[in-house]
Amino acid sequence: MVDPTQEILADQAPHRPHRHAWLTAGVVGALSLTVLAATAVAPNTPTSTRQTAPVEELLNAATIPIPLDDGTPFIQEDRVRRGDTLDAIFARLGIDDPKAADYMRQSADGQRALAHLRAGKPVFANTTPEGKLLTLSLPQTGNTERFSITRQGDGFQQTTTSDASLEPIVEMRSGEIQHSLFGATEAAGLPDSVATRMADMFGTEIDFHKDLRKGDRFSVVYETLVGEDGRTAGVGRILAAEFVNKGRRHTVVLYRDGDQREDYFTEDGRSLKQAFLRYPLEYTRVTSGFSRRFHPILKKWRAHKGVDFGAPSGAAIKATSNGTVEFIGQQRGYGNVIILRHRDHISTLYGHMRGFAKGLHRGDPVLQGDIIGYVGQTGWATGPHLHYEFRVDNVAKDPMAIALPTVKPLSKRELGQFLEQTAPYRHRLAVLNHRVTASN
Repeated sequence: MVDPTQEILADQAPHRPHRHAWLTAGVVGALSLTVLAATAVAPNTPTSTRQTAPVEELLNAATIPIPLDDGTPFIQEDRVRRGDTLDAIFARLGIDDPKAADYMRQSADGQRALAHLRAGKPVFANTTPEGKLLTLSLPQTGNTERFSITRQGDGFQQTTTSDASLEPIVEMRSGEIQHSLFGATEAAGLPDSVATRMADMFGTEIDFHKDLRKGDRFSVVYETLVGEDGRTAGVGRILAAEFVNKGRRHTVVLYRDGDQREDYFTEDGRSLKQAFLRYPLEYTRVTSGFSRRFHPILKKWRAHKGVDFGAPSGAAIKATSNGTVEFIGQQRGYGNVIILRHRDHISTLYGHMRGFAKGLHRGDPVLQGDIIGYVGQTGWATGPHLHYEFRVDNVAKDPMAIALPTVKPLSKRELGQFLEQTAPYRHRLAVLNHRVTASN
């Protein structure tokens, strides 16, 4: 399955090996963009906006790479996933720095920090355009502290700081599509991670590879995290976002429910997420479907009650929905296997794993997209792959054909709480859109 975000980025990849390392004069010249930006020190404080002048249109549309100042660091941000490794974090952040990786693995404090990563919390990094690490900040389990390393000459200095020292300020950005989504977000000054997350949010409603049109507009309200010294330390949450595609308006706002879980909903309280992901792996192919087949080990025909996904050994396996670990261990032909129990009498099974995510036990809750294990070939398997089953009342169903359940809508009581809690974010979008309309 191809990540839609990659489809968007592929359009620009030949011109820019690293998104911020090069600007393309032809792209900038094709953009006639209105950009609005404002900041506030608290999410619930009304925010003023300031209009900037449109980018000047250039007559020459030739593509001319313009290098940025090599001394300007890039701020990278991501979130720790359950079962994350240092290599996985570095890959997502675009860090290519063997010396920094060696330091983290050889330092006693670095090893301790990697063993206590806090899933779901942000990890920040400052890098050079080539991916050399300047600073790295990792969240730690069980407290609000962060472990950080900073490059000092040929070595690194490590420090421990508190999340409480990072202050979120609210920023508002808006832009209009003239060439591509990431061309417009770049011109609007929107950080990479915010643009990518915004594309993910609207991915169930908009096909950004096929449906994007010139004149489409976006508005986004998000947090920037600032340290005590006033420096930007990373990007926090997206609080609200809106995308107008082919004249149709799509809006999402962040809502925290009674269990303190945060998710994104439309203005009328409808979640854009599916209750279940179709694929438990990011990059894969189906090697055996849901049907009768000749078993390669038992050498006889028998029902194949799941789907086999071929993938490299060690590839991360994701929970396809929120649930609870019902079983984790070994089961005959399944080898290393995890069974998750979900709502509505649904369970999912993940077999032939090489290993499980660190710290995962029976009874633990998992969220959709959490890494629960890694592809292997344990049990009755002739090669590395994932055997995935989708069961309803313990009866196996075809995961590729069944109509996946949708997320339950908010109840009347929850909807009232939702409207009250999200009013400040929706107000900011309204103010931002009013300014954009007036400027147009």
